[in-house]
Amino acid sequence: MSQKKTRPRKVTSHDVAERAGVSRAAVSRTFTPDASVSAETREKVHKAAKELGYRVNYLARSLINQRSDLVGVVAAGLDNPFRTLQIDHLSRTLLAHNFRPLLLPTSSTASTSDFIEQLLQYSVSGVLVTSDAPPTALCEECAAYGIPIVLINKGEDIPFVDRVVSDDKTAGQMAADLLIEGGAERPAVMAAPGVSYTARRRLDAFVARCRNLGKTPDILPIPVNDYTSGFEGAAQLHGTNIDGLFCVNDYLACGVVDRLAKDRAIRKSGPVRIIGHDNIPQASWHAYQLTTILQPCDIQAQQAIDLLISRMEEPEMPARVEFTPVTMIKRRTA
Repeated sequence: MSQKKTRPRKVTSHDVAERAGVSRAAVSRTFTPDASVSAETREKVHKAAKELGYRVNYLARSLINQRSDLVGVVAAGLDNPFRTLQIDHLSRTLLAHNFRPLLLPTSSTASTSDFIEQLLQYSVSGVLVTSDAPPTALCEECAAYGIPIVLINKGEDIPFVDRVVSDDKTAGQMAADLLIEGGAERPAVMAAPGVSYTARRRLDAFVARCRNLGKTPDILPIPVNDYTSGFEGAAQLHGTNIDGLFCVNDYLACGVVDRLAKDRAIRKSGPVRIIGHDNIPQASWHAYQLTTILQPCDIQAQQAIDLLISRMEEPEMPARVEFTPVTMIKRRTA
């Protein structure tokens, strides 16, 4: 007869303490960020843990402490390469500060109550909310539950909720300056301002700057600020003498560039200079060589997490706003 196999017993902190010859409290301190423990004890504990295959159960620890090392990262539009880049930097910066990111993809139709339930179940230490997601109600409820929250590139002013916002006003002005100084007589901007706070701010700044420089820009409306809308929206250039175009993000601009390369009949009146925003990796590809405005994700991530940590320490302080600087990156398209 074959013997019934049994699961190996789970290694506990008590086992590690016995192997290392230290107390359980010493084991706990070793795996607690910034806790006081001697180098000798730390080395013993890590050696014993490795030999036994011990792993810290952070979720179980959160039930005891009523607070985990998890930080919720709420994001939509994950098809956009900029969002991927942004999430990567946020995650790496959180890990560098001994937090663990919990990604919660969402959409405009997502249930606010479901998100709140998930955040409370995991006893998150805080929440980072990126642009285009989620509804204001979620942010307000998080604040009401006392969960520290930072909004990134969102426009809502909510008590005790901090924000990090890219310097969209300067970006719009820089785009207008470069196009008009480069000789554009009929500048234009392509955006879906109704669905994006950043798109609206960039559009408004671009239009105002063009008018200050004596030009009346065209506004090319699209349904969403994505690649498909850029590809299809480029048809609006047909039959016009628009010679300079600011697209409010690179994803959109790449769609425009591809459509113009595919359908040269759209531009019978001549070439058009194109500027994007974000400096996604694809912007530097040979097929695009897109002139764009850098929104530095590393700086923005550090700003957001610094605000989050200080909000954890002083939850009652007034809401704050920090602006992320932008830089023009010149390439072939303008």
